[in-house]
Amino acid sequence: MDSVLINKLGRPLPRYTSYPTTPHFHAEIGRKDYESWIGALARGSRLSLYVHIPFCDTLCWFCACSTKITRRYAPIAKYLECLEAEIEHVSQLLPDSVHVDHIHWGGGSPDILRPEDILRLSSIVRDRFTVASDAEFAVEIDPRELNEKRTSALLAAGVSRISLGVQDFDPAVQAAINRFQSIEKTRAVVERFRKAGVESVNVDLVYGLPFQTPRTARRTIDAVIALDPSRVAIFGYAHLPQRVRHQRLIKDDSVPGVEDRLTLCQIMTERLAAAGYTRAGVDHFCKPDDAMAHRPLRRNFQGYTTDASDALFGFGASAISRLPQGYVQNAAPIADYQRRIESAGLASVRGVALSTQDRARAFAIETLMCQLRFPERELCENFGEVGQRVANESARLTEFADNGLLEPAQNGFIVTEKGRPFLRAIAAEFDSYLGQRIATHSTGF
Repeated sequence: MDSVLINKLGRPLPRYTSYPTTPHFHAEIGRKDYESWIGALARGSRLSLYVHIPFCDTLCWFCACSTKITRRYAPIAKYLECLEAEIEHVSQLLPDSVHVDHIHWGGGSPDILRPEDILRLSSIVRDRFTVASDAEFAVEIDPRELNEKRTSALLAAGVSRISLGVQDFDPAVQAAINRFQSIEKTRAVVERFRKAGVESVNVDLVYGLPFQTPRTARRTIDAVIALDPSRVAIFGYAHLPQRVRHQRLIKDDSVPGVEDRLTLCQIMTERLAAAGYTRAGVDHFCKPDDAMAHRPLRRNFQGYTTDASDALFGFGASAISRLPQGYVQNAAPIADYQRRIESAGLASVRGVALSTQDRARAFAIETLMCQLRFPERELCENFGEVGQRVANESARLTEFADNGLLEPAQNGFIVTEKGRPFLRAIAAEFDSYLGQRIATHSTGF
C-alpha cells in the first residue's frame, strides 16, 4: 500500500464509540428529555452503569480525558456528594423490575478515592439499584496510585475486573509524557488482585507517543505479555495540542508520523497474535477463553465490550448516557456539574435524539467496527427504504476494494485483515455527520 493512501486513510476520524458521535450532540436535548426517557424504559430492562471519577494527582501530558489534577481531597469529597445525589435521582425515576448487569468506574483515576469512599460509593449503587449477582464490576486503575488499603476496599466492594493504564514502559517515552510507571509496580498490582481471585485483567497501551520506536514498542508489548493479562487494548495517541493545552508540552517533532504509527501498531499486533491472543475489532486483544473472544462485541464509550445492556447510565461530570431514544451528556466542568446537581438533581446539558437514519447508520457502523462486515441484508430488513439508501452507499467504496481492504460477500462486504487497521476510515464512509461541524477526532489508526 502506498504512502499516499496510508496518509489519506490516517486522517483524524471518530472512534465510533457512539453514533452520532459526541461533537454532534446539541443543547436542544437536556434534563427534561432525559427524565422522560428514563421513565419510558421497559420493565425488565438490563442496565449498565458508568461512574466517572474525574480526578488525578499528576498530569499525564498525552491525556485528553476529562479530568482535574488535585493534591487535596476536599474537592473529591464534595464531588462524591453530588455523585450520590445524581445516582439517587436517577434511581427514583426508573420503572420497576430493571436490573444492573454491568458496572464500570472510570476516570481520571477511580483509585484516588479513599478506602472508605470506595466502599460507600459501591454501597450506594447497590442500595439504589438491583444489581445482578453475576454482574461484572470493572474499575480503571492507575498502578502508581494503588496501595494495600485501597486494594482491599476495591475487593470488598466486589470488583471483578481491573483495567490497568500502562501506555508505555520505556523510560524516554514516559519522561516525554510525564508518566513514570515501572514494570515492577504494575506486576505487583496484577499479582495482588490475582491472589485475591480477580483473574480478569485488562492492560491499556498507546502507540504513537513521543519517541516511540519499533524497539521500544517490542520491549513494552513483550513486558505486557509477560504479565499474562486476559485483555490488551492498544489505542492510537491523538496529538491535538490546539485543543488539549497540556499536549503542547509534547514537541510536535517527537511524535511519530502516520506511517510510523502504523508500523508501531503492526508490531504490537503481531506480537500479541504470536502470543496466542485473539483480535477483537480493531484495537482489542483477548485470550481465547475470555468472554470477548466468544460473546458478541458491542461499542460503548469505553471502546469494545461484551456488555449487551438495554441502557447505559453515565454518572458524573461529562458522563454520557445511552437510552433507546438517544444520548444525553452531563456538563463537563466539575463546578458546572455540581451546580446543576445541587439545583435539579441532574446535570444533562446536551445530547441527541435518534432518527431512523441515525439508527440505520449506527447499526451499519457498529456492525463494521465489531464484526468487520457490512450488513446490507439486515439494513434493508430492519430499516426499510432508509436502510436501503444506506446500503446503496457501499457502492462508492471501490478504492478500498481495489487496495485489498475489503472484499465482496453474500450480503454486503467484509473487511480483510489488511483492511482492519483502516476500519474507522471504512466506517466513516457511512457517517453522514462527518465534516458538518468542527469536530476533534483521533488519528484514523
